[in-house]
Amino acid sequence: METLVRKIDLYEVAEIKLSYSGKVKASQRPKVDSSRQVFEVFTQVWEEDRLEFVEDFKVMLLSRANRVIGIVNISSGGTAGTVVDVKLVLTAALKSNSSSMILAHNHPSGNLIPSEPDKRLTARIKEAGRILDIPVLDHLIITAEGYYSFADEGEL
Repeated sequence: METLVRKIDLYEVAEIKLSYSGKVKASQRPKVDSSRQVFEVFTQVWEEDRLEFVEDFKVMLLSRANRVIGIVNISSGGTAGTVVDVKLVLTAALKSNSSSMILAHNHPSGNLIPSEPDKRLTARIKEAGRILDIPVLDHLIITAEGYYSFADEGEL
């Protein structure tokens, strides 16, 4: 039996290219200055029929002037939770050259009280953002009837 030996070229590597292409002029992007405004922007992009169905986790990416660069869906889960990879959150923030970010997830149950896992995840993302100089300004829990703001409640 013949064994094939493949020679590895140590200089053959993939190129990684980072870019961002904004389709909306900076002056036309919504500016958010309060949790209420953040909630209103999130509800415009959130699929209404998913709010009470499955849990989703999204991140609002902001410019230095608190203008919304974009919103990225990080994960979708089941009725009782979703798995959030902190690396994906920071990848989106870095790739969009964001100055800050706001986290949001929904509770299909309608409960606006953050769970201990919600608090731990917020702390982990906040710390990762701090290291990369991309602060987490808030984390909203959204339901069909309203929202809970970690920042407004002093939990951030």
